[in-house]
Amino acid sequence: MTTIYKAHPWHGIDPGPNVPKELTAFIEIVPTDTVKYEIDKVSGYLMVDRPQKFSNVVPSLYGFIPRTYCGKLSAEFDAKKLGRILGKGDGDPLDICVLCERTITHGDILLHAIPIGGIRMIDKGETDDKIIAVLKDDGIYSSFKDIKDVPETIINRLKHYFLTYKNIPIMEPRVVEITDVFGKEEAYEVINRGLRDYQMKFEAQEILTKV
Repeated sequence: MTTIYKAHPWHGIDPGPNVPKELTAFIEIVPTDTVKYEIDKVSGYLMVDRPQKFSNVVPSLYGFIPRTYCGKLSAEFDAKKLGRILGKGDGDPLDICVLCERTITHGDILLHAIPIGGIRMIDKGETDDKIIAVLKDDGIYSSFKDIKDVPETIINRLKHYFLTYKNIPIMEPRVVEITDVFGKEEAYEVINRGLRDYQMKFEAQEILTKV
Protein backbone atom coordinates (compact mmCIF):
# COMPACT_ATOMS: atom_id res chain seq x y z
CA MET A 1 0.00 0.00 0.00
CA THR A 2 2.94 2.34 0.49
CA THR A 3 3.33 2.42 -3.29
CA ILE A 4 -0.10 4.10 -3.44
CA TYR A 5 -0.21 6.11 -0.21
CA LYS A 6 2.37 8.04 1.75
CA ALA A 7 3.96 5.83 4.40
CA HIS A 8 3.32 6.72 8.03
CA PRO A 9 6.65 8.14 9.32
CA TRP A 10 6.44 6.22 12.60
CA HIS A 11 5.02 2.89 11.46
CA GLY A 12 5.67 2.74 7.73
CA ILE A 13 9.36 3.66 7.48
CA ASP A 14 12.06 1.02 7.95
CA PRO A 15 14.78 2.29 10.33
CA GLY A 16 17.36 0.56 8.12
CA PRO A 17 19.34 -2.67 7.77
CA ASN A 18 22.30 -1.49 9.88
CA VAL A 19 20.40 -0.13 12.89
CA PRO A 20 21.61 0.80 15.53
CA LYS A 21 25.00 1.71 14.02
CA GLU A 22 23.33 3.60 11.18
CA LEU A 23 19.66 4.41 10.84
CA THR A 24 16.97 6.36 9.08
CA ALA A 25 15.57 9.24 11.13
CA PHE A 26 12.45 11.32 10.55
CA ILE A 27 13.02 15.02 11.24
CA GLU A 28 10.14 17.05 12.67
CA ILE A 29 11.79 20.40 13.45
CA VAL A 30 14.96 22.29 12.52
CA PRO A 31 16.89 25.10 14.28
CA THR A 32 15.19 27.84 12.24
CA ASP A 33 11.67 26.81 13.30
CA THR A 34 9.83 29.22 15.58
CA VAL A 35 6.94 26.76 15.86
CA LYS A 36 7.30 23.30 17.40
CA TYR A 37 5.93 20.64 15.10
CA GLU A 38 5.14 17.10 16.18
CA ILE A 39 3.98 14.06 14.27
CA ASP A 40 0.25 13.38 14.48
CA LYS A 41 0.23 9.75 15.56
CA VAL A 42 -2.99 8.92 13.73
CA SER A 43 -2.48 10.52 10.31
CA GLY A 44 1.33 10.65 10.16
CA TYR A 45 1.29 14.32 9.15
CA LEU A 46 3.18 17.03 10.98
CA MET A 47 0.96 19.03 13.31
CA VAL A 48 1.63 22.35 15.01
CA ASP A 49 2.26 21.47 18.65
CA ARG A 50 2.76 25.03 19.85
CA PRO A 51 4.45 28.29 18.88
CA GLN A 52 7.78 28.80 20.61
CA LYS A 53 6.76 31.74 22.79
CA PHE A 54 10.19 32.41 24.21
CA SER A 55 13.84 32.22 23.13
CA ASN A 56 14.14 28.43 23.08
CA VAL A 57 15.44 27.26 19.72
CA VAL A 58 16.30 23.64 19.07
CA PRO A 59 20.10 23.52 18.52
CA SER A 60 20.05 20.57 16.10
CA LEU A 61 17.79 18.72 13.73
CA TYR A 62 15.21 16.98 15.92
CA GLY A 63 12.88 14.08 15.27
CA PHE A 64 12.52 10.38 15.99
CA ILE A 65 13.60 6.89 14.97
CA PRO A 66 10.83 5.04 13.09
CA ARG A 67 9.43 1.83 14.59
CA THR A 68 10.77 2.56 18.05
CA TYR A 69 8.75 3.03 21.23
CA CYS A 70 9.75 4.24 24.65
CA GLY A 71 8.11 1.62 26.83
CA LYS A 72 8.82 -1.01 29.47
CA LEU A 73 12.26 -2.16 28.31
CA SER A 74 13.46 1.42 27.83
CA ALA A 75 12.32 2.40 31.32
CA GLU A 76 13.88 -0.72 32.87
CA PHE A 77 17.26 0.15 31.35
CA ASP A 78 17.24 3.69 32.69
CA ALA A 79 16.04 2.49 36.09
CA LYS A 80 18.95 0.05 36.24
CA LYS A 81 21.44 2.75 35.26
CA LEU A 82 20.06 5.20 37.82
CA GLY A 83 19.48 2.68 40.59
CA ARG A 84 15.90 3.79 41.19
CA ILE A 85 12.35 2.94 40.17
CA LEU A 86 10.88 4.70 37.13
CA GLY A 87 7.21 4.70 36.25
CA LYS A 88 7.43 3.87 32.54
CA GLY A 89 8.55 5.16 29.17
CA ASP A 90 6.83 8.24 27.76
CA GLY A 91 4.93 6.24 25.12
CA ASP A 92 6.44 8.05 22.13
CA PRO A 93 8.96 6.99 19.49
CA LEU A 94 12.59 7.38 20.52
CA ASP A 95 13.74 10.97 20.00
CA ILE A 96 16.91 11.80 18.08
CA CYS A 97 19.02 14.95 17.70
CA VAL A 98 21.10 15.01 14.50
CA LEU A 99 24.12 17.31 14.21
CA CYS A 100 24.58 18.76 10.74
CA GLU A 101 26.89 21.43 9.29
CA ARG A 102 24.53 22.61 6.54
CA THR A 103 21.27 24.50 7.03
CA ILE A 104 18.27 22.27 6.39
CA THR A 105 15.33 24.61 5.98
CA HIS A 106 12.39 22.47 7.02
CA GLY A 107 11.35 19.24 8.71
CA ASP A 108 9.15 16.43 7.37
CA ILE A 109 12.20 14.74 5.86
CA LEU A 110 14.13 11.50 6.20
CA LEU A 111 17.90 11.30 6.58
CA HIS A 112 20.65 8.80 7.35
CA ALA A 113 22.12 9.29 10.81
CA ILE A 114 25.03 7.77 12.73
CA PRO A 115 24.32 7.53 16.50
CA ILE A 116 27.23 8.58 18.72
CA GLY A 117 25.62 8.89 22.16
CA GLY A 118 22.65 10.27 23.99
CA ILE A 119 21.09 12.21 26.86
CA ARG A 120 19.29 10.35 29.63
CA MET A 121 16.24 12.43 30.44
CA ILE A 122 13.41 11.81 32.89
CA ASP A 123 10.21 13.81 32.35
CA LYS A 124 7.71 13.66 35.22
CA GLY A 125 9.13 10.30 36.28
CA GLU A 126 9.02 8.80 32.77
CA THR A 127 11.93 7.79 30.54
CA ASP A 128 12.37 10.25 27.65
CA ASP A 129 15.90 9.65 26.36
CA LYS A 130 17.38 11.58 23.43
CA ILE A 131 19.78 9.90 21.02
CA ILE A 132 22.54 12.16 19.67
CA ALA A 133 23.67 11.41 16.12
CA VAL A 134 25.52 12.99 13.21
CA LEU A 135 24.33 13.29 9.63
CA LYS A 136 25.97 10.58 7.53
CA ASP A 137 28.81 11.98 5.37
CA ASP A 138 28.49 15.45 6.93
CA GLY A 139 31.53 17.58 6.12
CA ILE A 140 32.22 18.49 9.76
CA TYR A 141 30.25 16.35 12.18
CA SER A 142 30.87 12.98 10.56
CA SER A 143 34.33 13.11 12.17
CA PHE A 144 32.62 12.65 15.56
CA LYS A 145 32.64 8.93 16.34
CA ASP A 146 31.50 9.00 19.98
CA ILE A 147 30.01 11.47 22.41
CA LYS A 148 33.45 12.33 23.79
CA ASP A 149 34.27 13.93 20.42
CA VAL A 150 31.43 16.46 20.73
CA PRO A 151 32.42 19.87 22.18
CA GLU A 152 30.94 20.51 25.61
CA THR A 153 29.29 23.68 24.28
CA ILE A 154 27.10 21.66 21.91
CA ILE A 155 26.11 19.21 24.65
CA ASN A 156 25.25 22.09 26.99
CA ARG A 157 23.05 23.70 24.34
CA LEU A 158 21.12 20.47 23.87
CA LYS A 159 20.73 20.00 27.62
CA HIS A 160 19.59 23.59 28.11
CA TYR A 161 16.97 23.25 25.38
CA PHE A 162 15.40 20.13 26.83
CA LEU A 163 15.48 21.49 30.37
CA THR A 164 13.68 24.71 29.40
CA TYR A 165 11.69 24.33 26.16
CA LYS A 166 8.41 23.48 27.90
CA ASN A 167 8.71 26.00 30.71
CA ILE A 168 6.40 29.01 30.87
CA PRO A 169 7.52 31.71 33.34
CA ILE A 170 4.09 32.32 34.90
CA MET A 171 3.48 28.63 35.50
CA GLU A 172 5.10 25.99 37.68
CA PRO A 173 8.18 24.52 35.91
CA ARG A 174 7.85 21.05 34.45
CA VAL A 175 9.68 18.30 36.29
CA VAL A 176 12.39 17.49 33.74
CA GLU A 177 15.67 15.95 34.81
CA ILE A 178 18.79 15.19 32.78
CA THR A 179 20.77 12.65 34.76
CA ASP A 180 23.72 12.00 32.47
CA VAL A 181 25.12 11.92 28.95
CA PHE A 182 26.12 8.52 27.56
CA GLY A 183 28.28 7.22 24.73
CA LYS A 184 27.82 5.25 21.54
CA GLU A 185 27.61 1.72 22.95
CA GLU A 186 24.94 2.71 25.44
CA ALA A 187 23.07 4.53 22.68
CA TYR A 188 22.99 1.25 20.74
CA GLU A 189 21.38 -0.45 23.74
CA VAL A 190 18.78 2.31 24.11
CA ILE A 191 17.90 2.06 20.39
CA ASN A 192 17.68 -1.74 20.48
CA ARG A 193 15.37 -1.59 23.47
CA GLY A 194 13.23 0.99 21.68
CA LEU A 195 12.94 -1.34 18.68
CA ARG A 196 11.94 -4.25 20.93
CA ASP A 197 9.46 -2.09 22.85
CA TYR A 198 7.88 -1.20 19.51
CA GLN A 199 7.58 -4.87 18.54
CA MET A 200 5.97 -5.69 21.87
CA LYS A 201 3.56 -2.76 21.67
CA PHE A 202 2.47 -2.74 18.04
CA GLU A 203 3.46 -5.96 16.28
CA ALA A 204 2.04 -8.11 19.09
CA GLN A 205 -1.19 -6.11 18.91
CA GLU A 206 -1.37 -6.68 15.15
CA ILE A 207 -1.01 -10.44 15.62
CA LEU A 208 -3.77 -10.49 18.27
CA THR A 209 -6.05 -8.47 15.99
CA LYS A 210 -5.68 -11.02 13.20
CA VAL A 211 -6.42 -14.00 15.45
